[in-house]
Amino acid sequence: MDNLTHTLAGLALGELTHRLLPAEPDPQRASTRRRLLLTSAAVASNFPDLDLIFTKLAPEPLGYLLHHRGHTHTLLYALPQALLMLAAIWLLWPAARTLLRTSSAARLGLCVTTVLGLLLHLGMDAMNVYGVHPFAPFDPRWFYGDMIFIVEPVFWLALGTPLAAHVARPWLRRTFLALLLAVPLLFTLGGFLQWGSLAGLGAIWLLALALTRRQGERTALVAGVAVVLGFVLVQAYGASLARAQVAADLRRADPDLRIVDTALSAFPANPLCWTVVSVSGEEGDGDGYRVRRGVLSLAPGIAPVAACPFMIHGEYVGKEPKDLAWTWEERGAKARLQALRASDCRVDAWLRFARMPSLANGFATDVRYGPHGSHNFSTLPYAGQAGTPCPSPVPQWGYPRADLLDLH
Repeated sequence: MDNLTHTLAGLALGELTHRLLPAEPDPQRASTRRRLLLTSAAVASNFPDLDLIFTKLAPEPLGYLLHHRGHTHTLLYALPQALLMLAAIWLLWPAARTLLRTSSAARLGLCVTTVLGLLLHLGMDAMNVYGVHPFAPFDPRWFYGDMIFIVEPVFWLALGTPLAAHVARPWLRRTFLALLLAVPLLFTLGGFLQWGSLAGLGAIWLLALALTRRQGERTALVAGVAVVLGFVLVQAYGASLARAQVAADLRRADPDLRIVDTALSAFPANPLCWTVVSVSGEEGDGDGYRVRRGVLSLAPGIAPVAACPFMIHGEYVGKEPKDLAWTWEERGAKARLQALRASDCRVDAWLRFARMPSLANGFATDVRYGPHGSHNFSTLPYAGQAGTPCPSPVPQWGYPRADLLDLH
């Protein structure tokens, strides 16, 4: 997910941990502990994204595709990250070092915020269509949550509002609170959010603000966490309905259709709209497959696909009120995909990331992020780069489409 969301989740973790631990004996120690736990939780919640410095190890787009959400996003490498963070705090923060020598509560809180912050980052990244491979190298497969948009304002409002409302300086507090509501408004005016989504976000903002003022920050943060968890559960249920609806639509024309995989991309603050990409076996052809991309609404009477924000899906879906509009498709042959992987080391590396591969006109694109021709961040111009050196090193992530490559 985006780093603002990771940071707010970390700050909420640090604040709640501080408030749930036994109080320190004097205000100065309490202030140091609070700053320590807020800092450690926020840093830990972002720390795995330091793998962005490794994206230069391979040419674009392979450097980003293969090395972001890489080794630092695995459980195995969470331990050295935690130890590195703890060592840095001990060496570089004298006041924290003094506190940690004498306060068992501070030591416990620091361990909790560091470990949970790292795990929180992996868990949040696992909820979207991009995916993670947390068990590598023991299990190199990718795992996809397919239920939360990578930039989710529900998290901002639910967690950020109690934190902003507790800022001591009035002008800074009012600025943060105004920004939390102004940014979704700008997104709505820009076509990224529906007005109904903005109304829901406004309700979360008002609820969090009221709870903070009447019940205190801890209660408001607990309520914010409950809102986030409830939203995740709603999205998970929506994803299961969307997957079943896609399968029913595809099998309406061919009851025996073999659906290989369906990728779902949620819309921000919107449980009803989904971008869907499906790969299935081609009728009567053991070697063929078909990739389809479309837009789905779980409640076309409330939000037909034509009302789903165009700036998110980016495709013309027509104006009639329907529940599923297929906007693009491509037929492929497994033999061609396998031959290209065998003959081109760059395509082989790309296929360790691509879940919904499209090959046309010398470009390889993962159409989770837009139809072929959009040339999104995953696009590899393999024909135009023929003969270029092989990327190295190539992490041994599992092939998302091992089924099409006959690697099972």
